[in-house]
Amino acid sequence: MSYHMLIINPGSTSTKMALFDGGKQLAEEVIRHDPKELARFDNVADQFDYRMEGINVWIDALNLQPEQIKAVVGRGAPLKPLEGGSYHINEAMLKAVRTRQYSNHASNLGAIIAQHLGERYGVPSLISDPITVDNFTDVARVSGVPEIERKCRSHALNIKEVCRREAEKLNRRLDEVNFVAVHMGGGISVAALKGGRIVDVNDGLLGMGPFSPDRAGAVPIGGLVKLCFSGKFVEKELVDKLSKKSGLVGYLGQADLREVEKMIAGGDDKARLYFNAMAYQIAKEIGIAAVVLSGDFEAIVLTGGMANSTLLIDEIKKHVSFLGKVTVVPGEFEMEALAAVGQRFLAGQEQPKAY
Repeated sequence: MSYHMLIINPGSTSTKMALFDGGKQLAEEVIRHDPKELARFDNVADQFDYRMEGINVWIDALNLQPEQIKAVVGRGAPLKPLEGGSYHINEAMLKAVRTRQYSNHASNLGAIIAQHLGERYGVPSLISDPITVDNFTDVARVSGVPEIERKCRSHALNIKEVCRREAEKLNRRLDEVNFVAVHMGGGISVAALKGGRIVDVNDGLLGMGPFSPDRAGAVPIGGLVKLCFSGKFVEKELVDKLSKKSGLVGYLGQADLREVEKMIAGGDDKARLYFNAMAYQIAKEIGIAAVVLSGDFEAIVLTGGMANSTLLIDEIKKHVSFLGKVTVVPGEFEMEALAAVGQRFLAGQEQPKAY
């Protein structure tokens, strides 16, 4: 009998689900959610019942026998700083995500939904390589302001999976190689990966690195202070502006890179300026990661949804090709990464850690 794994990946306006048999994907589904419906919930964790309605419809249509399910793996949320790898979902983790202890992020639902389905089928539930995988050195944590510590928050799941695959192409293990790894999506993470460990990375959620389609990235401190005390925003409004309404959408009113490229093709010089500025800032952050690794890395790996843009890739390469090999791996492999974790766990090759 085959034993299957359910994979759950909640996003800000979608829920991705898949059924895997080992490394083989048997079924998948993406449920798109109306942002107005989601806006009813101040705490993302309260979306559980709403999202489970669609998940249950999909699972019921699979006609699975309960004994076929062997594990459930969910996307990892922002948690306390953690070593990389997989973790059993326990009450301490669930309390952290339900109370928004570290963030009110859509991925908080990953552990909640996975644990619920694990209980339904009487099987283990796991997460892996959450956003707060943290292998920073002490010096990397220093910000320059004693009251503020640099945090390690990144697209760790996709970054590590893509780099694991690139290492295999070199007939080496992930812990034997170094990469400058760049995930480019709604947020952008530029990581220095040393021996499979993220030893430095910009905080792509709020406040560091390049601006993205809808996030501000690093901004001049003086201007930000004035904005904070301008009287135009309360704290939540300003956080929303910096994390959801800045970047390309702030400059151009458009976060879809394909639409921005159409604007450029139509002769829109403003669109070209801000598109090139984003590529320029990504390239500068790549230079920082290369310095962190002292120039000792196998390749600069560009991945994520925006890596499908030839125009963006060419603009980045123009600035960074002198540093070394540039490898492009378009798309994201989070579902495959989560399935691989489940497969290693079921095969006895990886023992999940306790949170």
